[in-house]
Amino acid sequence: MIRPAIRIASVAEVRAALIEGREIALFDVREEAPYSRGHPLFAVSLPLSRIELKVLDLAPRLDAPIVLYDDGEGLVARAAARLAALGYSNVAELDGGLQGWRRAGGEVFIDVNVPSKAFGELVEATRHTPSLEAREVARLIADDADVVVLDSRRFEEYRTMSIPGGTSVPGGELVLRLQDLAPRPETTVIVNCAGRTRSIIGSQSLINAGVPNKVFALRNGTIGWTLAGLELDHGAARRFPDLSAEAREAARQRARALAQRAGVRFVDRDTLEAWQRDPGGVSLYLLDVRTPEEFDAGHLPGFRSAPGGQLVQATDEWVGVRHGRLVLADDDGVRATLAASWLIQMGWRDVHVLEGGLAGAALEVGPRPPRRPPLPSGAVAALAPQTLAAEMEHSVVIDLATSRRYAAGHVPGAWLLVRARLADALPRLSAGQRLVLTSCDGDLAHYAIADIAALTDRPVAVLAGGTAAWQAAGLPIERGLTRAVEEVDDVYKRPYEGNDNATAAMQAYLDWEFGLIAQLKRDGTHGFRVL
Repeated sequence: MIRPAIRIASVAEVRAALIEGREIALFDVREEAPYSRGHPLFAVSLPLSRIELKVLDLAPRLDAPIVLYDDGEGLVARAAARLAALGYSNVAELDGGLQGWRRAGGEVFIDVNVPSKAFGELVEATRHTPSLEAREVARLIADDADVVVLDSRRFEEYRTMSIPGGTSVPGGELVLRLQDLAPRPETTVIVNCAGRTRSIIGSQSLINAGVPNKVFALRNGTIGWTLAGLELDHGAARRFPDLSAEAREAARQRARALAQRAGVRFVDRDTLEAWQRDPGGVSLYLLDVRTPEEFDAGHLPGFRSAPGGQLVQATDEWVGVRHGRLVLADDDGVRATLAASWLIQMGWRDVHVLEGGLAGAALEVGPRPPRRPPLPSGAVAALAPQTLAAEMEHSVVIDLATSRRYAAGHVPGAWLLVRARLADALPRLSAGQRLVLTSCDGDLAHYAIADIAALTDRPVAVLAGGTAAWQAAGLPIERGLTRAVEEVDDVYKRPYEGNDNATAAMQAYLDWEFGLIAQLKRDGTHGFRVL
């Protein structure tokens, strides 16, 4: 098939848009692991393998300026064709790809969620955010000092490993709930995460809000705790208590003062509804910054769940177009104001808090599923789990999930394949048998049907409902990386998550974070300004 030529965007053009505050989405279409080994500061990971699963939320405006790149793997043309089929009309290719960026003098960053992490380092360096090293915190805990340890990560991360005696208070909740957690101003507050960013931002959030307590970040988080030879808890379940009226009112007063200092703007519901009807050439992101549980209990139509602490920590997981318009909502103005204050400092110039929050609005209940294109129609058979189970000896099952999801549980005997590399992988599978595609919920398998049809004449079917339906039917699940056609290199293994990280990897991660400020200076596109 002859594909139309793609417009070439120069490195200078991309840098100018970033610096001048014009909308641009810079998408890296490699898998996450190669992306993590090197990319421009504001590049967002959008693997070719999962474009349909992510792009409509990352880039909600179909005529937003999008620039794609890879590192010579030949993925861009396929990604551009897929985006064009979805209706995107302003797609270009970065001149020379990642190597072109390097040749033009562009700075290259490793790891993921880098803008947020680099910003956190800049905050600490600028505001001299107070911190305590792990052994000092351990001594305070052992001496039964008047101290509370608040873990600013997601509850799932906290459950995996935590500081002994610590309480889960995700970062966006800290200002709102501190009064209930530390009612005495004499109580010392210590904020931790796994590494550095969320402890720095969490601590500085409390300081910026003017709480009377002494506040410290746990220096280097659970990584620093582990490197100091101290033991972590596993499976802890301490969570913040129900919010009292006194804590809510104290937090509201602090949020109002912070809004004035940070220049937080507010938008009324009528204006928001006008933006929703006609964004006016601006990419519009509607983000509910409360807890996921609150979001599921009732949220405004069109909003996505983006808990405030995580939104600041990993903005690029929700917002793909740099300099788009962000509208934040909650039920009291505290958490939205706090998140907005940080996003403004991170160079987002069009950030608004919804006046009145959820009050008086008709709410939707339950999780808001990601936006995805309609599943392709066609004559491909969709097999019920029980049917596939009965016909396994005549089938070769291909699982298109990420390696992490595959290892967590897959159809016994299924092969793990990366969708973007199907052409290389298919010839290595057993010949003659029917191919059955599956993925986590089945959607990706449906989107990949056309890819398979272009590569083979073998009969193809999909597992209806994907691996989730197989498991829900009570059928056996196999775990681990049992069958991979090629070396697994799709997902980045973060050195600050889980319990099996090597000491050298954890120390190298900290050393990398310490060097981010110098990289920001060399890069020159960030636009950060710390209050």
